[in-house]
Amino acid sequence: MPDLTTFRLETRAWLEANCPPSMRQPVEDESDFFWGGRNPVYKNEDQKLWFERMAARGWTVPHWPKEYGGGGLNKEEYNILKEEMRRLGCRTPLSSFGIWMLGPALLKFGSEEQKRRFLPEIARGQIRWCQGYSEPNAGSDLASLQTRARAEGDHYVVNGQKVWTSYADKSDWIFCLVRTDPQAPKHKGISFLLIDMASPGVRTRPIRLISGKSPFCETFFDQVRVPKAQLVGRENEGWTIAKYLLTHEREMIGEMGDRNPREKPLYQIALDRLGRQQDKLADPQLRRELAQLELDAAAFQLTIERTTDEIKLGQSLGAQSSMLKYYGTELNKIRWELRIALEGLNGLLWEEADGTQAAVARHWLRSKGNSIEGGTSEIQLNIIAKRILGLPVLG
Repeated sequence: MPDLTTFRLETRAWLEANCPPSMRQPVEDESDFFWGGRNPVYKNEDQKLWFERMAARGWTVPHWPKEYGGGGLNKEEYNILKEEMRRLGCRTPLSSFGIWMLGPALLKFGSEEQKRRFLPEIARGQIRWCQGYSEPNAGSDLASLQTRARAEGDHYVVNGQKVWTSYADKSDWIFCLVRTDPQAPKHKGISFLLIDMASPGVRTRPIRLISGKSPFCETFFDQVRVPKAQLVGRENEGWTIAKYLLTHEREMIGEMGDRNPREKPLYQIALDRLGRQQDKLADPQLRRELAQLELDAAAFQLTIERTTDEIKLGQSLGAQSSMLKYYGTELNKIRWELRIALEGLNGLLWEEADGTQAAVARHWLRSKGNSIEGGTSEIQLNIIAKRILGLPVLG
């Protein structure tokens, strides 16, 4: 305990001294997130400075081993760092699918050569990754994917199409599920490949959503040559890796339900918009709805922390990821329903008076997609029913 107390005090002092004040402000738009990559784009010098300082300590991935670019923190230290960043309102220094999804998969299934090649670059924000899973005819039934990888000497030749590839048009590499044995049962003949997006034959095309913009793309592979050294795990055994990575993706999406401490609380927005009555929000129904959301969000945050501790102790996340994904996305939808209601008619604005995009309506529309991406809510409920509650399968 004295060691942890010392660590907390030292961490608090370091964050206070090194996190620029502008990096403690609420996130306002997409440019407030730094994604790294071969050609990094910083919003300003403070964002660059904050990232570089955290990366130098390994604190972009504080829980990864130091030999792979991480901070080497144990569970207790990692939790303290998160608590102190939350207390100060520090922004995440690096947003990365490499950190949230690929990194855990490489740590578990990657070869030592792959870990030492890719993990430090992920930690330092030198590669921006995207995910090549869904296909036009393989969404919820992901194992039906048809993108082919044919062995040819020391390479695979990849042909096919992926869809809903987030930020594919801005990414450097893609971790991709491909079919390496078309004759095997659909779950058996799948492999997990790492593909450089600069490879000849890779092409992307953005997809526009109802919100007016979108991170999603279609990704096409036409005779793309991929070194066999970029196969993770064994050939035809990629489905195990795919399922493991999906648990981390669903946990990541689910954490949207955990209110960002850098955002202004809804009840404060309500007070600003609607005023007080006897030092309380005047509308009792709205007061109840906001209180319920805050209680549910607090319970959800505790569940995430408990799950994180269980993972640190070596327990598998497994089907719990579906629970986090379902509940988190529902919370996020409720939050934006209330947020647009607080705006009244202004919540329906598509553009501001100066011609800039209005954010609330677009975020509200975008939140609907959270219950589809990463596996629909219906799929998650089926998994929860069968694998957590142990309910019988009917029909």
